[in-house]
Amino acid sequence: MFQVPNFKYLFLTHRKSVLSKYIYYDHLLGTYIDPVPFNYAKLNVFGTRKILKHWLLTTNFQQCAGALPRYLSLSSLVECLVHFSVPQLALGAIGLMLKQGYTVNLYIANVLLNGLCSNGFVVDAEEFLGKMDRNYVSPDRVSFNTLIKGLCREKRLDEAMSVKRRMESANIAPNLITYNILMDAHFVKDRVDGAMRLLEEMRITGLEPDVFFYDTLINGFCSKGDVSRAREILNEMLDKGISPDRVSYTCLMRGFCQKGNLKEVKRLFNAMLKNGIRPDAVTFAGIIGGLCQVGMVERAVEMFNFMLDKGDEPTNTIYNILIDGLCKAGLFDDAFKILEVMLEKQKNPDIVTYNIVLRGLCEVGKVDAAVKLYDSMVSNTNHVEPDSRTICTLVNGLCREGHLGKAEQIIREVVKQKKSTDVAPYTVLIGVYLKEGKVKKALNTWKAIPRLGFIPDSRSYSAFINGLCKCSCMNIAKGIFNRMRTSGPSPTAFDYNVLMAALCREGSLEQAGALFTDMVSGSCEPDVVSFNIMIESTIKAGDIQSAYELVVDMRLGGLHPDALTFSVLINSHSKLGMMTEAKALFEMMKAAGFRPHSVVYDSLLKGLRAEGNAEEIINLLRKMGEAGVALDDELTSTILTCICDLPEGHYIADLLPSFTREKVDGSSIPCDELLRRLQAH
Repeated sequence: MFQVPNFKYLFLTHRKSVLSKYIYYDHLLGTYIDPVPFNYAKLNVFGTRKILKHWLLTTNFQQCAGALPRYLSLSSLVECLVHFSVPQLALGAIGLMLKQGYTVNLYIANVLLNGLCSNGFVVDAEEFLGKMDRNYVSPDRVSFNTLIKGLCREKRLDEAMSVKRRMESANIAPNLITYNILMDAHFVKDRVDGAMRLLEEMRITGLEPDVFFYDTLINGFCSKGDVSRAREILNEMLDKGISPDRVSYTCLMRGFCQKGNLKEVKRLFNAMLKNGIRPDAVTFAGIIGGLCQVGMVERAVEMFNFMLDKGDEPTNTIYNILIDGLCKAGLFDDAFKILEVMLEKQKNPDIVTYNIVLRGLCEVGKVDAAVKLYDSMVSNTNHVEPDSRTICTLVNGLCREGHLGKAEQIIREVVKQKKSTDVAPYTVLIGVYLKEGKVKKALNTWKAIPRLGFIPDSRSYSAFINGLCKCSCMNIAKGIFNRMRTSGPSPTAFDYNVLMAALCREGSLEQAGALFTDMVSGSCEPDVVSFNIMIESTIKAGDIQSAYELVVDMRLGGLHPDALTFSVLINSHSKLGMMTEAKALFEMMKAAGFRPHSVVYDSLLKGLRAEGNAEEIINLLRKMGEAGVALDDELTSTILTCICDLPEGHYIADLLPSFTREKVDGSSIPCDELLRRLQAH
């Protein structure tokens, strides 16, 4: 009879490598007839240490030996799978536990809930929570809070509130954590009134906010720009004897920075120091970022220098925020000085730093300086590996300034040195080629993408189809679109719209209609732009009845007409002499909150002129003056034509002696001046 080996070795030798334990395991298997007890011990250790590979290997051996894992082993597996961000497999392990007759305890259930929610599987988490009761384990406050947090993270606030009601129905009172999660979610969704109702409800139940809850409130109000209310919350904290923490002050100072109220920032900063709270990197980042956001970069530099004088070490994030602010303000010399400080402090600029400066230089056309910076970045001395954004920024900037050859050279170097991580730089180059009308080069680049080891993504297809349509290469565009539908990423509404609009421009209304029908049938949900394309095309084809039907379908689909929809309809009705309908649409457009474009006024004036309706023309001109409509060449010409055709036109022309002369000289007369003279008339 063999003696049972001492399995405590596995538990006591935590510093031993997994490999040494595995060797010992193999030795035991060679000397011990029944390996099952060891297997259980082995599974527990590996599960606890999150060694998924070895767990699965050991489990496979057990199955071969005809042994089933015990409850503790399966529990360890659930934790292990959650740790490795594969909670759906952990859900399968729970199923195995139940199948073998085990009862899942509350701790393991909550571990799984947290794993599902943390990885975005909130639907599975909701379903699992609903099944917990049926498997002899009742959800507790942690269970509900976990699901509420997961739903809020996914911006599903209404569902989160529904879970809160389920929680209360189960006689589990929400705690401060529950309200804190929901309060923050209400601010994110811009539901400030709902957040205040939660606060009142919480107080009625006898819960008193703690400092973390107040921080959520302060941050919420500051994020919405209501710094006065946030300041009131801070005062309420002080009145209740609750000491604000660093987060409280940081949120408020950032908020007041964004409002340009530096006096209040200084007051808060001094109060924070007086209360013994030392500002950290997050505090300084918030203040410096807030100042840069409102264009007060000089003050941001002062705060940065103050930070250095105090002996605080700026992080890369702070350097990047300040450099970004300086670049956006066009102060590149100052941005490079901060870079020098960064290097002096032995803080190596990272890829974010370089991308910020490159973007700033390219946006103001300083591409030579951008290329020099890029060369410095990839040099052996300062080597920082460029990412896709680096290459795209530089290629875009070079092409905008007409340096296509240099952009191509950089792409060739990227290909040669295998620096590119995705297809984005090639997408940029294809777009530039098509803009320049170099279709053959664009096609060759497109064909090269798979050879370089990349797969075109949705953005690549969109850019290619859009560029081909603008070049009137419709057959190629349709071919690429069909390939996208069959073997690429699913086309978006943008892709459909680009192709439909191009087909309509070339008069292929039937093909555009087929694409629209394909969208409606479920391939892709049409948006307002999709309907506008078809409405405008059917009207141009003289089918106004179909246009009306499209507007009805649009509303039935939960979409509302936008400014372009109204403009197209008003223009078409005016041309057809249906001025009663055109004027009604004009009033509907204004009631919907849209400001009519000059094209709309031009259409209405032309329609009223065709009717010979002098009074309506004068009334509309007055409305234009009140609205401050800008008079472009087309609209000015229409106004002059209308005035000349009016019976009393010679008298109105006398009131506007400089009008015609100014337009001939290329200048314009303000519409409010026209209104003033008409009112005098």
